[in-house]
Amino acid sequence: MELKHLRAFVALAEELHFGRAAERLCIVQPALSMQIKALEEELQVRLFERDRHKVALSETGVLFLPEARATLHQAQRAEQTARLAAQGEIGTLRIAFVSSVLPKLLPALMRAMHERYPRVTLELKDMPTPDQVAALHDNKLDFGLIRLPTQGGGVVTRMVLEESFVVAVPARHALSRLKLIRPGDLHGRPVFMLARRYAPGFHDEILVAFSQQGVTLQIERELGEFTTMLALVAAGLGIGVIPAQAAIALPPNVTARPLDLDSPRTGIGLAYVHLDSALKRAFADLIETCID
Repeated sequence: MELKHLRAFVALAEELHFGRAAERLCIVQPALSMQIKALEEELQVRLFERDRHKVALSETGVLFLPEARATLHQAQRAEQTARLAAQGEIGTLRIAFVSSVLPKLLPALMRAMHERYPRVTLELKDMPTPDQVAALHDNKLDFGLIRLPTQGGGVVTRMVLEESFVVAVPARHALSRLKLIRPGDLHGRPVFMLARRYAPGFHDEILVAFSQQGVTLQIERELGEFTTMLALVAAGLGIGVIPAQAAIALPPNVTARPLDLDSPRTGIGLAYVHLDSALKRAFADLIETCID
């Protein structure tokens, strides 16, 4: 059953006049008659009752008309979906992220995607950096927003956000009175850190940066998330070294002070294995617009 035959049938069923239906379809009347005849022969039914004076739908034609319209509508949707997919404007992206992008970068990215590509669905999951890298290798993710630097090969990374370190302290802590905290100010103080297994590159860079300043951090506890760390700081149980983005949404009774580590900075990277579709390429380009 050809779509052009269904279009001819619907046009004639709505116009009930061969001349007007043919004009609507931009074909000559004999061609319309041939298409209706071909459809009736294929279906082995009579769709119209016609004589020299009028054209009317048969009982079969009345029942067939809504089905024909639905088929043409679905065909139009299928064509539109194919075109949008080829342009990267429809589909699903599986994206994982580290928790520190939750306050600012992730909401900005979601708003931008919804505004520009409303038909794209984002499947989001909070996941540590090493787990993201493994999932990218196993094709369980399309993109990761990971903590840089990362270890291991086979994954392409693009820096999308560079940030400095800050120290989160209880509001009445002695360090809260300082405008800038230097490495020596943390000497002998128990510090909360992000556990190495969640972000080995990030963890190692902090320790190396302190070591270069002649300070060995006294790590009180290694944690899996900055949100948990900040909750402990809010309870007055210690202080934490965190990236600046994680300090955007601080809990009550917690303040953050810049940490003077000279040049060392940390960052969030967009990680992927291949940009092998228009949708992936569109997302990779869009994220650049979400960075201040």
